[in-house]
Order: sequence, then C-alpha cells, then structure tokens
Amino acid sequence: MVPGRSQETVVTSEPVSYRLCSLREDVMVEVDGGGDFIMLTTHWGDATIAQPTEAVRESLERMSLGPVRLDNVLPRDPAERRRVERVLELLNGVVVHSLGHEEMSGPVLSAVPIARRARFILPKIERHRPIKLSKFAAMRASEGELVLESPLARHRLILHRPIASQVVTLLGRATVLPDLAAAANLGLPMVREIVSYLVAAGMVLIGIGDSPTSARFAEDNDPLLAPWTHHELLFHSRSRIGRHDNPLGAMPSDMRQIQVAPAVKPVPDGPRFPLYRPTLAELAAMDPPFTEVIEANRAIRDFSAGDPTQQQLGELLFRAARVRSMTQVGQDDLSYLVTDRPYPSVADRYELDLYVTVNSCAGLSRGIYHYDPQGHALTLINRSETELAELLDVAMVAAGSRQRPPVLITMTARMARFACSYGGIAYSTVLEHVGVLQQTLHLVATAMGLAPCALAFGDSEIASDAFLIDWPAEVSVGEIALGVRPEVDSLKKNRPLEMPCFTDTKRHVKVTDKLLY
Repeated sequence: MVPGRSQETVVTSEPVSYRLCSLREDVMVEVDGGGDFIMLTTHWGDATIAQPTEAVRESLERMSLGPVRLDNVLPRDPAERRRVERVLELLNGVVVHSLGHEEMSGPVLSAVPIARRARFILPKIERHRPIKLSKFAAMRASEGELVLESPLARHRLILHRPIASQVVTLLGRATVLPDLAAAANLGLPMVREIVSYLVAAGMVLIGIGDSPTSARFAEDNDPLLAPWTHHELLFHSRSRIGRHDNPLGAMPSDMRQIQVAPAVKPVPDGPRFPLYRPTLAELAAMDPPFTEVIEANRAIRDFSAGDPTQQQLGELLFRAARVRSMTQVGQDDLSYLVTDRPYPSVADRYELDLYVTVNSCAGLSRGIYHYDPQGHALTLINRSETELAELLDVAMVAAGSRQRPPVLITMTARMARFACSYGGIAYSTVLEHVGVLQQTLHLVATAMGLAPCALAFGDSEIASDAFLIDWPAEVSVGEIALGVRPEVDSLKKNRPLEMPCFTDTKRHVKVTDKLLY
C-alpha cells in the first residue's frame, strides 16, 4: 500500500511533512491511442499495464513529470484508489519515494530504486526502539548532492536537505528517536519521518532491546554477512548486474579516450635486454602432456632450489604474455588497435602490463624491469635496492615463504585502455584477467620445471614508486613469484607440498607488521 499523510504529522503543531512519488528519470510513459494499455520503458525493460483506468493513467503521467503529492492524484473512490496503489506496488522498481515538507520548496530526501526487485514500505518506529545506521552504508557526493548507498539496499538515498544528512551523521551510534531529535535540534515528528525513509530504504536498522547501549542489531551477528567487509560487498554488488543501476558497457562518446590508450604501452627509457625466443615446434615436442602439467600445477613456496636463467625467463614470457599480432578494428574516430596474446582478454583489449623484479637470475643484473610484449625485451627502469627489497619482502610474506623469491612478476592495469568501453565492470573484469594471466604463467612455468606461486596481495604504494607509474592511471593488480622447482616436487613425483614454515621469524614479523600497521 502507498499511505498518505501520517496522522502524527497532522496533529502536531509542526509544519506538515508529506509523501511524494515520481517515476525514475529514465522511465518513458506511452499511452496507446485507444487507451487500451500503457507502456512503460524502464531501465529494467518494458512494462505494460492493460486496461488502465483514468486515475491510473493520470497518476503515471503526472509522476513521469516529477514528484507529486499522492493525495492530489489518488481518487476518492476507495476501489479506484486501491487500483492505483496496486499499480504503484507492481512498479516499485521504478517509483521514487520522496519526503516533502511544507516549509521547503523541494523534497527533504528521495529514495531512488536501483534494482528491479526494490520494495519500499515505511515502518512504524516506536520512540523507545534503538536505531542505528547500517555499517555497510556509505555517504558520498554525486552531482552536487549527498548520496547514501549500501550494498544491502535496493534504493539509493539522495539527501536533498542538510537536515537529512544531519540526521544520518547522528545515527553513527545507536540511539532512540527522542534523543536523536534533541541532538539534531529538530521536532520528533520530522525526525521520525526521515528515519522511517532511511529504514525503508535499507540504510538504518531497528534494534532489539530498550537501551541503545545494549541493543542487538540483525547485521551484527548475521552469519551470512560475517565474511564480508563493507568495501568488498560493495565492490561485489556493483560489479555484477542486478543490485544497482550504474551504466555498464560503453561510456558516452565524449568520455571515450580509447585513442589515447595504446594497445601496447610505450617502452620506457633505460637499458634494453632482448629476451630468448624459443621455437614453438620444439616446445610442443618437448613439453610434458597437458594433463600431467595440470595435475602437477600448484603454488610452490620453496625457492631454495636455485635461480632461473634469463633464457628461462624469456621463454616463460614469450609463451605466456607476448604480442602475437596486432589488428585495427572499428571505424573512423572509434577505430583502435587490438592485440592477440597467449592468454584471453575481453574484446582483445589487453590492459595488463608486466614488471619483472629480479633478485637473482642468471644473465640479468638485480633490478626492476618493464616487459615489452611486442618487442619481447626487458627494459631496466629502476636499480633502487630499497624499493627492490620492499617488493621482494612483500612477495615473501604473501607467498608464505622462508626466503625472497628469485624473480617477482607484477601485473599492472592501464585503466584507460579498458574502462572506456566497459564502465561499471571494468575493474572487476581486470581482476578476472589477472587470474587468467596468473594461471597461464603458472601452467607454462610448471611445464618448464620452474616454481610459480601466484600471490594474494601486493603493495600498490611500493609498486607505484618502484615502477615509476602514475597511480591511478596505471595500478598494480596482481603478482606471481618465480623460482626453480625443487627436485622432490618434479612433475614425475607430484608429491604434495608441506605447509610452509618461517625460519627467519624476526624478518617475517617485521615485514608483516609493516604491511598490517
């Protein structure tokens, strides 16, 4: 049901607040010539209302023009009123609910549905019940206004007036309505109205108990939410369709900058070292069977068996990450180059670049190198022992190893190469590409008798400084450590690895503390 004006706001001496409804700005309402149906074109698809009454047609047409007070559009006849209300319930996914106030020219706040299954039901909140802002809610600026969002909510709250944002900020800790009204220096009925909208939109929780200090809130002990932090759940909800209305796919033409994001990053200045190019026919004849490689593929954290050679590193990069060919696609201003490489990438964008940190590798001096996938060569870009040591120490901890890896390969992403055509899901897709490249490197390294170990994390600040890149135009997104495979873990024996033990305890504790604190 869509209630009208609450009784409490009517009987008080305060200026009256009231409920406004409108359709999302992207909804188009079309009435056929005979009036047999109304077609609504929405973000979620088309909706048809058959045999609409005059009241239904007038309500939807007025709501498509902006917020309207329901008392002014709902018919007095009870049966007709219920029919309009039922139609609005069916269209909950596109109906914007706003709180108006007679002393203000515009709404106080608006709850905008961002999912097809959005539902908006105003609760009755008793004055003694504890209330608190959800720990998953976050406030940000958007198009000149403050917006409140949560990955758990199917509405976005637009806080049009300062009193709305004031109430939100005071809900950071549990409280009750009378105390909240006193702290905000606002009347209790107005505060109750604002909080009821926040609850209906999924931003504020109603607790159990009579005291805010001892109140229990559902999300605090929910086993389904326990594995999630705020930013991870928000990232998940925004990188899949269904729980948001953010644009996906190509960005507006004036935001496309594909032409300034080259298919291959220009080679930086520095000494250049061409890498070994193996013969693919010989590799095919010498490699172990694919099934054997798959079964032997695992993360190896023991780097004590020796150091890889420049030739092995060249073979690995050639087989896993080189540019095989380049092709021009598109037309006119939207034409651009794409590349073909050994691992897959959505639309052949290949936004990932590789940096190689060499601790000990026969044929290469210690240092930090950039890999040119087109020329198949390394360029020495940084000789800093401090930054090299920091990168290797982080890798050691991330691998759970007892020593620094001989070689560390870091993946970075040039976001302008990808986000221009995959806005909204760009970064999540980049991370999928990282997994694909890590797997490709892992399999090739395993087939070569090397010891690969994909890492779960890296330090973006250290990487930005060490690789001389401009964050966030180019960001580090993944790592893989590399050594020589121990004889006891050769492809033929496939013996499971033991759990890692840390012999250098002082160094491990020191590096871990630096990472965490």
